[in-house]
Amino acid sequence: MLKMSLTSVFLGFLCFLASANAGGETLVLLDNLAIRETHSMFFKSLQERGYTLTFKLADDANLVLSKYGEYLYSHLIIFAPSVEEFGGALSVDAVTEFIDGGGNVLVAGSSQSGDVLRELASECGFEVDEEGAAVIDHMNYDVSDLGQHTTIVAETENLINAPVIIGDKNIPPLLYQGTGLVADTENPLVLQLLTASSSAYSYNPDQPVKEYPHAVGKNTLLIAALQARNNARVLFSGSLFFFSDEAFTSSVQKAQGGQKYEKSGNEAVAKAMSKWVFKDSGVIRASSVSHKKSGEKEPPAAYTVMDDVVYAITIEQLAGDKWIPYEADDLQLEFVRIDPFVRTKLQKLDNGRYEARFKIPDVYGVYQFKVDYNRIGITHLYSTTQVSVRPLQHTQYERFIPSAFPYYVSAFSMMGGVFLFSFVFLHYKEDVKSKAE
Repeated sequence: MLKMSLTSVFLGFLCFLASANAGGETLVLLDNLAIRETHSMFFKSLQERGYTLTFKLADDANLVLSKYGEYLYSHLIIFAPSVEEFGGALSVDAVTEFIDGGGNVLVAGSSQSGDVLRELASECGFEVDEEGAAVIDHMNYDVSDLGQHTTIVAETENLINAPVIIGDKNIPPLLYQGTGLVADTENPLVLQLLTASSSAYSYNPDQPVKEYPHAVGKNTLLIAALQARNNARVLFSGSLFFFSDEAFTSSVQKAQGGQKYEKSGNEAVAKAMSKWVFKDSGVIRASSVSHKKSGEKEPPAAYTVMDDVVYAITIEQLAGDKWIPYEADDLQLEFVRIDPFVRTKLQKLDNGRYEARFKIPDVYGVYQFKVDYNRIGITHLYSTTQVSVRPLQHTQYERFIPSAFPYYVSAFSMMGGVFLFSFVFLHYKEDVKSKAE
């Protein structure tokens, strides 16, 4: 009995460790250790979700992301806006390699963002304004800002329409204090998560007036994201203040007579975005794929032209530490030989299973069943299965072609006519007596 109880305790301890590390190892780089206290609510929310946070200064001489070809961390948080150069073996190239290896990165800058953060943002498809610049909005600033109107109130309508990334929009406005970004609009992998209002602009108020600001109006980007082709995710915020305890707990009211809210919506949005960037949400996979001829149970070695085919795929999404069925009505299948010969909608069955039935075209060759599903905030799902399609064998052609029936009738009618003519010709006997008379 004692042995069984010790075993149960040991297994329970292992389960606790597994749940404690469910979120993955995360390296947090800070300008100074005081940020750990001023942003404690955000860090606590990560730890409650199972992330193991390792806090280090951004210029620590012992910084390293990988050893012996293996990454030590699954995620990277950079809350060090003013850092001029990373310490140890860490560099912008090392961070981009980390992203190429599938790692996820959350970066928060400020009006004092250094060159290293601007270079990292440039590698991800964003452009950060120069040092000292801030987003200014003389129409939508908070009542607490009596200076240069750099503490702006961002309406939730300026958030991207993607609940999987930002959560529910039915929340109070957001507080933002930081620099402005500009996104590469030609890059389809870049997502504009939060934009400023039409009256905002990014500018350095301490410098002499120049010709034009870095960004104006809706082109002023506050928070941007990148989902790479390998599904690695990067989130870049121009404001470290956005994730602070002060921003989470402060009241919000526009100075121009707006409604007062007891608490900003920063905490809800920050938690939702952290779930997305660290792949707690918006992750799907194809767990099984099958294809066969209609009426059969196993796939053939090769299909024949004009066969009736049944294709099925099961898609799951990650919810916490479990995979549950993924529900959607916009999945489609392509049957491709260089170009799609068939494009059809996948019909939803149950438990995340989708099915399509179609007839193989009358063109033989090497084909692929292809599902290419790409939606905002969802990991890119790409599934291909190669099959061969051969022409009909000589024994598979129809013995009599219906369209040739008139020719068959004409041929047999001619044969019948020849037979009758021959019969009459051979058996006809002329009456010789009547001829002599």
